[in-house]
Parts: sequence; structure tokens; C-alpha cells
Amino acid sequence: MNSLVSRYPAHFNRFFEIIFPLLTWGIITLPFWLSPFHPAVVAYFLLSFNVYFFYKSLSVTIYSTLSYLKLRRLSKIKWLQLARKHRDYAKCHHVIIITNYRETIDKVRRTLDYLAKSDFPRNRILIVLAMEKREGLEAKKRAGILIGKFKKKFLLVTATYHPQLNEEVIGKASNSTWAAEFISKEIRKRKINPDFVTLTSCDADSLVPPQYFSYLTYLFLNDKDKYYHFYWAPVLLYSNFWEVALPVRLQATISSIVRLSTLSKSENLIQISTYSLSLRLLENIGYWDKDIIPEDWHIFLQAFFTYGEKVKTQPIYLIITRDAVNSYSFWRSLKSRYEQEKRWAWGITDIPYALSKFFTTPHIRLVPKFLRILYIMETHLFWPTSFFILTLGAYILQFVNPVFSRTSLGHNLPKISGLLLTVTTLFLTILIFIDAKSRPKRPASFSIAKTPLLVFQWVLLPVVSFLLSSLPALEAHTRLLLGKRLEYKVTEKI
Repeated sequence: MNSLVSRYPAHFNRFFEIIFPLLTWGIITLPFWLSPFHPAVVAYFLLSFNVYFFYKSLSVTIYSTLSYLKLRRLSKIKWLQLARKHRDYAKCHHVIIITNYRETIDKVRRTLDYLAKSDFPRNRILIVLAMEKREGLEAKKRAGILIGKFKKKFLLVTATYHPQLNEEVIGKASNSTWAAEFISKEIRKRKINPDFVTLTSCDADSLVPPQYFSYLTYLFLNDKDKYYHFYWAPVLLYSNFWEVALPVRLQATISSIVRLSTLSKSENLIQISTYSLSLRLLENIGYWDKDIIPEDWHIFLQAFFTYGEKVKTQPIYLIITRDAVNSYSFWRSLKSRYEQEKRWAWGITDIPYALSKFFTTPHIRLVPKFLRILYIMETHLFWPTSFFILTLGAYILQFVNPVFSRTSLGHNLPKISGLLLTVTTLFLTILIFIDAKSRPKRPASFSIAKTPLLVFQWVLLPVVSFLLSSLPALEAHTRLLLGKRLEYKVTEKI
């Protein structure tokens, strides 16, 4: 199999691109095509899925609570004092690549303002504004203003202008690689030891807390496997929480809580959005692949299929905040949020990549590879299918095969499913509490009369999850099935 996949990589990649979306559609439509012949099989499948959803919900509740408690405790530690005790503290430097395309000056300035508040010595922080050359003079103008304002606050603030090359896919990955290749040369030009340099991939609206680089320094210097690890603090979509439309705010809240819960799941943790790694690891794996769109899980897989189970993501118990989608009208906000979720769901393209690597990396043990791929497949399979199976599956079974509904199993199926979902909704009370404690405090501009909406909004969760999560994910899977590649679109955030 190894030789076949190596000999015909494009054919096998396309085969894997077709198989997984077909599995997604097979699961969604299973109550239609299997109920006439084997209704009991469908019923047990639906019950199993409900139990699985119950387990997933309980898991999110438990782990988000653990993460929240750890965050409260560990965020109070003076990480800079601990980092200074290490003998190599003075050698440590941090590079931040801020990728941006058509972002406003105010948005990027705010990100830089937060970085300027870092308690780690800023004369050992280097910042690269990764611009796109296709933006033209506007990019150079914006970079010039920002460099002029912040150049004295850091060791280096500079800009790169990524050209549009034929073999590349437009997006964060190709832009980041262009910037990282530049900084690799710059580090050596400045006689900085690259073995003690971390690189942080930072989105244009990521607000990094002051202790982040001190915490990162401590972890990095005391990590015996530092050249195989990523480092990640949960990126919560809370920066403009009080300004966005209710459906967007609800979906952003759910995304943030799920991200918070993953922080305590060290065995499956993979970084999202803004994250750090050693410059050595990035160089050794050849930077980011330039033909992909979602780059965060993909860069992890690049490292994993190079070095195997040594590659892990280490948690940083601080909170980075970003903006949720916000536009000039309610409907434009919903459309932009839909497009953002679809782009995230395009991470399904990591599955064909991972399956191909599974057969062409004999130096990595079989079980770790299998478990890693299984986790990625589970995540992407649950994303578009859960709404349809949980809310419609039992009713479709009764509609397609009404005779089965008169059996004991058929009669009790909706009741059992309803009971499991009802118990699951009780977990929301804990999530609502964690959300209230994690988000920014209510500004004076947000009327206190509207605060009951923050509880009422959870009633809309099924509808919002369908429109802004399951449906865009299903479109991403379908596009991959049909071979219609996704084009990178910048998310609108005013």
C-alpha cells in the first residue's frame, strides 16, 4: 500500500477526498434509505448517536470547568520571575508574525498595543507584519504607519509583502511561510541563536495578554521536547462580544467554550488560530504548506508525520481574545459568519492529507497514527451530521417506516432520545456560568434591560447551530466531494 500511495499520490488523495464526504452524506441520509429494510438497525444507530452526543456534551462541560479553574489559578502566577531563573533566559527571543490582508489600521494597531504591554523584555521581541503584495499601495501605507508608531517599542518591527505565486493557494499559510522564511534569515543576520527563538502565528485581531511570552518562555526553556511541541492559549471570540448580532454572539460563545474545554484534553489538543512553536521545528518541517487554506491543524499534522508521537500541543492557561464576525448589517453578519464557519470546516482537507501520510510514513508507529487520524475524522464527521441525526433522525424513521413506530422500540425511540437531549440541556447551566465569567464585563453602552437576552439566546441554539455550523460544514464537505475548491475569503469584522 505504501508503494501504491507513493506512486499515485494525486489519485489516492482524490479517492480519500471523495470517500469521507460520502460517509458524511451516508450518515445524514441513513434514516431515509435504511429504514424501509432494517428499521431496528436505524433505531439503534440513532440511540447510539444520542448517547455519544450526551458523552460529548458531558465531556465539554467537565473539561471546560477544569480549564476555567486552572485558568483562574495559573493566570495569577508571575511567569516572568520563574522564567528568569533559567540559565538560558537571556538567550530567548520571540518572533510574532501578524498576517493581515485589508485589515484596518485600528485593528492591527490594537493588536500591537497589546503586544507592547508584554511583561517580557520587548527588546527581545521581533514583529513581522505579513502583508499581501496584491493589496498594493494600501498595504505599504498601512505598514509604514504601524512601523513608524511601534518600531521603538520592540527589537524589530518590519513588514513583508507576499507575492501571489502560481503554485500557492491564497491564504494565511502561504503568507506566513513567506514571512517566516524572511525572519529565518533575519535572525541569523542579527547573530541570534535560532535554537532559542519561538515563532508565534498571530491573527490580525488577536489580543495577547501581557504574561503570554513570559509564560511561553518558561514552558519553552523547561521543556525537554521543546523542538517537537506547539504552545497554545485558548483563543476566545470575546473581544467584541457586546457589539455583535445575537446569533453570531451565540455561535461565537459555543465556539469559545468548546475551545476552552479542549485546553485540558492534553492527549488530543491541537492548536487553533494563534499559537507558538520553536523556529527550529518550523524550519525542519519546511514551514507551512503553501497549497492549503486552514493552516493550524495542518501544520500540526506536518510535524506529526515528520516526527511522530513526540509532537504535541502544550496548553498555556491564559486567554487570547479575538473578534467575532461583525458587519454593517444583521444579514451581512450572518453571511460572513457562515463563510467563516465554512472556511474552518474546509479543514476536512486535512483528512485526505493525513490518510495519505498514514500509508507513507512507516517510521511512525501505527497506533499513534491511527488514533490521531481517528480524532480528526471524528471531529469533522460530528460537525455537519449531529444536527440532522439528533433532531430529525427519529421522525424520519417513523415517517419512512410507520409500521415500525408501532413496535416497542419504535414507540419508545423518540421518548428515549428526548430524555437524553433534555438531560444534555441541563449542562448548559454550567456553560452559561463559565461564559458569564470568561467574557468581558458589560459596557455602559449595552443596556442592562437587554441582559435577559444572554440567557434567552440559548433557546435559539438548535437553529443557530444548524444555520451557522452544520450547514456551512456540510457545504464544505460537499464541495470537496464535487472537487469544487474553496477560495479564501477574509472574514468581515468592523
